Amino acid sequence: MSTANQLALPTMGCGTWAWGNRLLWDYDPSMDDQLHAVFDLCVAHGVTLFDTGDSYGTGRLKGRSEELLGQFANAYRGSNADRICIATKLAAYPWRLTRNSMASACEGSARRLRRKVDLVQMHWSTANYAPWQEWALLDGLADLYDRGEVKAVGLSNYGPKRLQKVYQRFRDRGVPIATLQVQYSLLSTYPVSELNVKEICDELGIQLIAYSPLALGLLTGKYSANGPYPKGLRGFLCKQLFPEIDPLLDCLRAIARSRQKTMAQVALNWCMGKGAIPIPGAKTLEQAKQNIGALGWQLDAGEMAELDRVSESLDKQMVQNIFQTR
Repeated sequence: MSTANQLALPTMGCGTWAWGNRLLWDYDPSMDDQLHAVFDLCVAHGVTLFDTGDSYGTGRLKGRSEELLGQFANAYRGSNADRICIATKLAAYPWRLTRNSMASACEGSARRLRRKVDLVQMHWSTANYAPWQEWALLDGLADLYDRGEVKAVGLSNYGPKRLQKVYQRFRDRGVPIATLQVQYSLLSTYPVSELNVKEICDELGIQLIAYSPLALGLLTGKYSANGPYPKGLRGFLCKQLFPEIDPLLDCLRAIARSRQKTMAQVALNWCMGKGAIPIPGAKTLEQAKQNIGALGWQLDAGEMAELDRVSESLDKQMVQNIFQTR
């Protein structure tokens, strides 16, 4: 049995970047009751993977996402409670220099979660700017698995070359890599179409997780070239990408209409059809319900091919994470 299977990873998860983030997602503690309802609804419908990070939460709210998940998971008594999988990413901060620093970081996450971390992940590789730092942190990550502190380990923002090197080092220690997270959507195909990470993951028995599968909301149909745009960075992205992405949105809209689904549900179903586990965020019950509506059906081969064709024809796509390695 693979580590991913031991974790009982679902077809789709829920990302919690917004839970505590004021800068990009306008979080306010008054949202907590709604977020609790989102958590309960997701688990009840089989969306049992919750992705977080010890860096999530802005300013004094740092760690808020983990704290909320801990509260909600410990209070949950409904169906699928035994399948809840909380995955956290430990940041490769410049002051984390030793393997023991990862143990301390994971202890902090477990304290905020009020439970052991199920899946611990390296948030990003330092190979591009501080290669001397990375191996100590990765060894510390593997130590957590060896000591039984976590069920599994994963990576985030790693390309195929770095992934294979880490895989070999971990394999020599008997530590399997369960998952790899990359930014993957119809507006961010680079990790799969150019870096071929899915092919490598399949060869190595690693499950691919797609973060930002709705491209920060751009694939939901909420925004258009005529505006209005969201505030801040997301508004800047809208201005950079519209109207060039209109053909893709038109294609999504047409398929959604014929399927009696939403554009977001089609975009998420496309991700699943590619063999990835999408982890869309949800701040409201309505958003959670919409995400759940992507489950239980499949786009056909013709619809997948048409979405691929239009996506590939775009002159612009989402900017890639600066920490994504090759």
